[in-house]
Amino acid sequence: MYHPDILSPPEHAPDFLTPPEGCPALVLNADFTPLSYYPLSLWPWQTAIKAAFLERVDIVAEYDRVIRSPSFEMRLPSVIALRQYVRPASHPAFTRFNLFLRDKFACQYCGAHNDLTFDHVVPRAYGGRTTWANVTTACAPCNLKKGGRTPAEAHMHIRSRPHQPTTHQLQEHGRAFPPHHLHETWRDYLYWDTELLA
Repeated sequence: MYHPDILSPPEHAPDFLTPPEGCPALVLNADFTPLSYYPLSLWPWQTAIKAAFLERVDIVAEYDRVIRSPSFEMRLPSVIALRQYVRPASHPAFTRFNLFLRDKFACQYCGAHNDLTFDHVVPRAYGGRTTWANVTTACAPCNLKKGGRTPAEAHMHIRSRPHQPTTHQLQEHGRAFPPHHLHETWRDYLYWDTELLA
């Protein structure tokens, strides 16, 4: 995923007097690919303007909305690109969100998408560790059914063996979950795993 320091608002930028609602900016890396697909790399308009003012980003596209101060006026950026390339980490952090994203937000025993938790494939009582290679996404009913047993002991089939994903793999999985709202200026820079309409 993208580096947290990149998300911190730059300092020493002008204060604007007419704050519009919403209007986030899509943040692209220096190679014009999104820093992240899921969650989509978006900055609040304030952060985008401050970064542009400090020459950390280039403005690629703009909203029709204008922001004004007594001596300044500019259109809000809708797409910005970092001037310095941020190299993504090879392997993502082991977090609940990344685990669910690896498993495409589906129980690896029954395929359900609701009431998700995680399960130790080899139970901790058997020496199973909390690692990428031993933890999988499970819905609460399947987790309860399996209990402190292995899948074989519980007569449950696991759909995909747990593994450590790469950052690239997680981003590819994230492309299967486009957000509900996509501003028209973002579309040229986002490629989702959905059918194109004729």
